[in-house]
Amino acid sequence: MTMPAFAEKIGERLPSESERAAANQLRQILAAQATGDSQPLRILDETGEAASIVLAPALSNLLMELLRHIGQGDAVTLVPVSQMLTTQQAADILNVSRPFLISVLERGDIDYVTVGRHRRIRANDLFDYKRARDARRAEALSELAAMDGELI
Repeated sequence: MTMPAFAEKIGERLPSESERAAANQLRQILAAQATGDSQPLRILDETGEAASIVLAPALSNLLMELLRHIGQGDAVTLVPVSQMLTTQQAADILNVSRPFLISVLERGDIDYVTVGRHRRIRANDLFDYKRARDARRAEALSELAAMDGELI
């Protein structure tokens, strides 16, 4: 079964049922192809001729994770680590309010540059902050679970 690919941005909307089905189908095909260090995949080019592609494990894992989210109906946006983000985009990624993010920037927790009178945050710096924040949260949750275990 062949599913068409559409050229519109999928990060600004939820995937349609046909896109979800196509993502799940492709994820199953990639999972079935998983062998050793590389995963050969045969695709048809625009002329209808078969072309073979070898996916490195890291690329295959990234693609499968992307397809998993689309297959579940999640909106997905890819952000290059070198991209400069507005404060609203960064706040959306962190799932916090823009004023809260501004306070985090002013505390110096995330590096930023000023362009004119606007702050811009490098995506890599934002993701570093997010990883550190998530690690602190996980550690605090583990400590709370351990304290709860002591009370039982």
